[in-house]
Amino acid sequence: MSKKYTTVAIAYDFDGTLAKGNIQENSFIPELGMDKEAFWKEVKKITKDNEMDEILSYMFLLIKKAKEKEMSCKKENFKKHGKTVEYFSGVEQYFTNINEYAKNKSIKLEHYIISSGTKEMIEGTSIAKEFEAIFASSFKYNVDGVAQWPALAINYTTKTQYLFRINKGIKNAWDNSSINEYTPPKERPILFENMIYIGDGATDVPAMKMLNYQGGTSIGVYPPNTRGAKTKAQELLQNNRANYIAKADYSNGSEIDQIVKSILDQISLKASVKQYTE
Repeated sequence: MSKKYTTVAIAYDFDGTLAKGNIQENSFIPELGMDKEAFWKEVKKITKDNEMDEILSYMFLLIKKAKEKEMSCKKENFKKHGKTVEYFSGVEQYFTNINEYAKNKSIKLEHYIISSGTKEMIEGTSIAKEFEAIFASSFKYNVDGVAQWPALAINYTTKTQYLFRINKGIKNAWDNSSINEYTPPKERPILFENMIYIGDGATDVPAMKMLNYQGGTSIGVYPPNTRGAKTKAQELLQNNRANYIAKADYSNGSEIDQIVKSILDQISLKASVKQYTE
């Protein structure tokens, strides 16, 4: 009997999970002539003054400040800023390593981004090619390719929607008919129990809790060598929001590497037992 492959999805937040800080802070905000604290303080003010979603506020302010500085708001320019991202240790090698491990366990591993960060910048990173889909906040562009309006704003609660899209095999953000159609859970392309969510904080809590409830696994990561970061991450465990926590170090043999591999082992074993008992 030939062994069937089981499809497993890992969904990642981006900022603070795979990359250090917020992606806009690497080069875009400095080019605006602002420090990051001033930028996010202004975002908070716009949000409060206008009873506005904070993601929409930061997207609005990026465009407003860029126009004031006569900076290009073309998609290509946003992508260029993705090249300046600084990853946590081991990130660029992690995907090859974990894919190979999964393959040896008869698992087809798919990777996804679910982020409030700027999609166009994430698309410009060296690891963008690793993802089946990048669900992140993005802009609508005019005929000249210039950003003119938010096309998609992903906040902490809407992140859960994209786990359902992955579950149903929908790799875009616009198909609302398929996601609302009833499909028996066991007939969906990727079962929730075969999904892992990796995030770094409060904005990931609804996605973590939802996936845990559905039988999947969530992992909270925290930056190494940052005072109080581990204590804060431990709250995710204590409040039953994350199943595991680990330093944001993706090197081969690191905590998170071993955790993900152990989850893949469990999924592989369960699939094997199911196959041979059917």
